[in-house]
Amino acid sequence: MAHYSKLLLVLSIFLFFSSCENKKSTPIQSIAELDLNRGDLLLCGDPNFGNVSFALSCRYDLRETFNLGLSLIHSFEYAEAEKAFVSILDEDPECLMAYWGTAMSILNHPLSLKQNPESLKRGEALLKVAHTLTPNNDREKDYIDAVSIYFKGWQTLDTQTRKLKYESKMEELYNKYTGDVETAVFYSLAILATADLNDKTYSKQKKSGEILEKLFEKNPNHPGIAHYIIHNYDSPELAHLALNTARKYSVIAPASAHAQHMPSHIFTRLGLWDESIKSNIDSANSAVCYAESVNPNASWVSEIHALDYLVYAYLQLGDNTKAQLEMDKMKMIKEVFPSDHFATAYALIAVPSRLAVENKNWELATKLELPKTNLDWDKATWPKAILHFSRALGFTNTGDSSSAQKELEILVSLRDRLNDAENSYESGQVTIQIEAIKGWIEYSKGNSDKAIEYMKLASNLENKTSKAAVTPGEIIPADELLADLYLVLNRPEEALKAYELNLKGHPFRFNGIYGAAKAAQQLNDTKLAIYYFEKLIKLSKDVNSSRAELLEAKDYLDNNSNSTNV
Repeated sequence: MAHYSKLLLVLSIFLFFSSCENKKSTPIQSIAELDLNRGDLLLCGDPNFGNVSFALSCRYDLRETFNLGLSLIHSFEYAEAEKAFVSILDEDPECLMAYWGTAMSILNHPLSLKQNPESLKRGEALLKVAHTLTPNNDREKDYIDAVSIYFKGWQTLDTQTRKLKYESKMEELYNKYTGDVETAVFYSLAILATADLNDKTYSKQKKSGEILEKLFEKNPNHPGIAHYIIHNYDSPELAHLALNTARKYSVIAPASAHAQHMPSHIFTRLGLWDESIKSNIDSANSAVCYAESVNPNASWVSEIHALDYLVYAYLQLGDNTKAQLEMDKMKMIKEVFPSDHFATAYALIAVPSRLAVENKNWELATKLELPKTNLDWDKATWPKAILHFSRALGFTNTGDSSSAQKELEILVSLRDRLNDAENSYESGQVTIQIEAIKGWIEYSKGNSDKAIEYMKLASNLENKTSKAAVTPGEIIPADELLADLYLVLNRPEEALKAYELNLKGHPFRFNGIYGAAKAAQQLNDTKLAIYYFEKLIKLSKDVNSSRAELLEAKDYLDNNSNSTNV
């Protein structure tokens, strides 16, 4: 009997350790079955992405890789970040924070207005495995619970609702783990992610920015702090607060294409075109380097996004030659990766639209077409609206109101699709375009009062909202378009007011300055006309430009330099 009891004891011990062993093997088997991004990290140039330090309870020898993955996340280098965290999971499948890092990488951009269903599926599956593990401490549990909010119920809960739930959870962690830098940084990002782009008080951006500015004093080489300060202050009213930070970020994370690009958001807001150009040339070159390693036959979204900002800056200097060179590069793009990124679709349509509309080349605008790439354009509703808006402007300015009306009908259908998808921000942007086109159709028919009524509505709507981070600016600001309308209707006083209002929010815009000069000229205000024409000449002084507006400015200055009114 004693021998039997001893045998039972040995068997029980064996079963206990076998069950532990099986429990430990489950995550390994489950991870292998998941669709995770693996492979060598593809980093161009000096692999420096800034300094972060995270207290980790996993194997000590994996800490450096974890911190690298975290710094990659902070510069939105998600594909490589995922590989870094998955490499940790392959080495230590019970490292719970590596599940968190992988999930944050899969999420791929918390600031997006909508999230990719395939990514949400992958993250949901990953976190099911994570929830089978026992956390080593409260912070690990809290971080996993927090990121799980993004993925829980994604089929029925809209993106904004989940963002708000996540923000609430991160506020709880922020108050619980006082002094923890990463918790504070991710909480500030959660605040920013829920900001309403129609809130012109920028209450959330200011709240988030205040947290980050305090952190930046003690952590001057942290990529996320610098990066998110720029995002928070990416508006005309706040941009000056981020100028010093913008000039530091590319130095903090020189290996990141996005870190090279992101300062140009602030440079664009302040009309610092030369700095924006350098920023985006560096970003595009870095992105090309990365693409050559990942998919040499395709263009990466970061390059295409940078080209949009680069072309915008060239156009504000009156440099059509260099803007066209970048456009020629974009014409050669047949394949892009990832193939479903919104910023790619936006830029591929925005760049040719800008070249036509900024130059008032209305014939060219009427001939704009969807780029021939591997994108699914049926999913790019807002970018397609930009195409039809630009075409409609072309038709109204070439006297073809019936064709403009057809483009307007397409715009309305695209706006309805966005409404059905409950995408209120993008729907609102298309509504602005619709009202503007209504105004210019009325103008083309000779109904000036009705034209101004619609155009003023478009202007008022645009002034109540902020631009999305994806774009350097509207294809043409509504205030500027309203001013153009006043000018062609021979109402220069109202035109001048509208141009000057537009220049406050869009400083050093080429067409805004030229329009103000023309309005002043029509008012016979020689002093003011000289002021604006000189400003235009100074703006383009280092450019070998053939823009007719510059030739006109020089002629005016030559003929009026000795005016008694000056």
